[in-house]
Amino acid sequence: MPNDAEDNRLTGRLRRYARVSTAVGGLAARLAGERYLGLKVDRAQHATELRLALGGLKGPLMKVAQLLSTIPDALPREYVGELAQLQANAPSMGWAFVKRRMASELGPEWQRRFATFEHEAAAAASLGQVHRAISLDGRSLACKLQYPDMQSAVEADLGQLRLIFAIYERYDRAISMRDIHAEVAARLREELDYGLEVRHMRLYRAMLEKERQIHVPEAIGELSTVRLLTMNWLEGTPLLPFIAEHGDQKTRNQLALNMFRAWYVPFYFFGVIHGDPHLGNYTVRPDASVNLLDFGCVRLFPGRFVKGVIDLYHALRDEDEALAVQAYESWGFKGLNKEVIAVLNRWARYVYGPLMDDRPRRIQDSSSGVYGREVAEGVHAELRRLGPVTPPREFVFMDRAAIGLGSVFLHLKAEVNWYRIFHELIDDFDLETLVKRQAKALKAAGLTPPD
Repeated sequence: MPNDAEDNRLTGRLRRYARVSTAVGGLAARLAGERYLGLKVDRAQHATELRLALGGLKGPLMKVAQLLSTIPDALPREYVGELAQLQANAPSMGWAFVKRRMASELGPEWQRRFATFEHEAAAAASLGQVHRAISLDGRSLACKLQYPDMQSAVEADLGQLRLIFAIYERYDRAISMRDIHAEVAARLREELDYGLEVRHMRLYRAMLEKERQIHVPEAIGELSTVRLLTMNWLEGTPLLPFIAEHGDQKTRNQLALNMFRAWYVPFYFFGVIHGDPHLGNYTVRPDASVNLLDFGCVRLFPGRFVKGVIDLYHALRDEDEALAVQAYESWGFKGLNKEVIAVLNRWARYVYGPLMDDRPRRIQDSSSGVYGREVAEGVHAELRRLGPVTPPREFVFMDRAAIGLGSVFLHLKAEVNWYRIFHELIDDFDLETLVKRQAKALKAAGLTPPD
């Protein structure tokens, strides 16, 4: 059982407030001085300092910073590249922490439950780190250990985040941040529950069981707790080194196809999406098949939301303005008028554009390295001019998945017939069938259907 001393505590939150204020306060002061007083800041140097400070802090602000780095115009460009590195290159905690955590979760004789357990972390991210181990029966394992006091850290950081969003909203009226905060908060709290992640893992194994090019680890229940998640180790190479070694177009195209299906078979068939497609969450096998590694950030959608995504595609293809409005309203967009809808359609036409073009092509003609940046920044500026728009909460991670995957496809320089692989997923879409399929899969995994 987890240590009760690590439950959400006022003292833990107060310590966290102090540490976060030290690391982040300088960013707000410097940027405010630049914006309002005309002071000059070496943004590149300060961005590096901020990344190092947040990396040392651990915890949810790292994840939030990485998320903000994918939202156009949320941060100066110099900060985007630095903050995007946080989850992939976070510094790990030492062996003293590992021994305490493992003893807390599995008991003082925990080492007897493994044939071997590596002292150095194989990977480290915002909320925990992963160690390789060998089971007593010879299986290769990955053990993910949650950092200490994470519940207190999450609640403290969410309070600070609410303040940051409120300040941001005052000088950028393009997007209302209230529901964005609520969605980020819900997902961060879920990520602390490794028992929930086990259920997500089971769900993905069921949804993707027929996809031979996509691999999902299996949780080892007897070696897992709320703060320790043990699963079988999946061998693979990180994406960028794999591309460097296997640069032929056929392999890159196959990898792009596998990535597309890994994210969108669950969405269009089951109403489920992996909300965190950053480079540290998957590896690649020699045959270009994909290992999915992290299931802390998973979003369940009601069937009507999926139907709205498909309806908007048909609306843009057929120039059916009434159907487009119906799609936006079915998602819960607020603050809409004719001008706002026209601006939203500009972004939608960009995202859906490759899916309407029945030929092999790249996902984006620009070589900026960030999918949709120019278009999204233009849309953002227009929304700022027109007034605040309240997006539905579901769009925080849905849009992030689209932008994140688009950036992966840019790295791959993939030339794929996106139209055909998309239509393979939607041509037989039926809302009633999706609802029944979703309910069956969620029940088998021990999860509750969304409202």
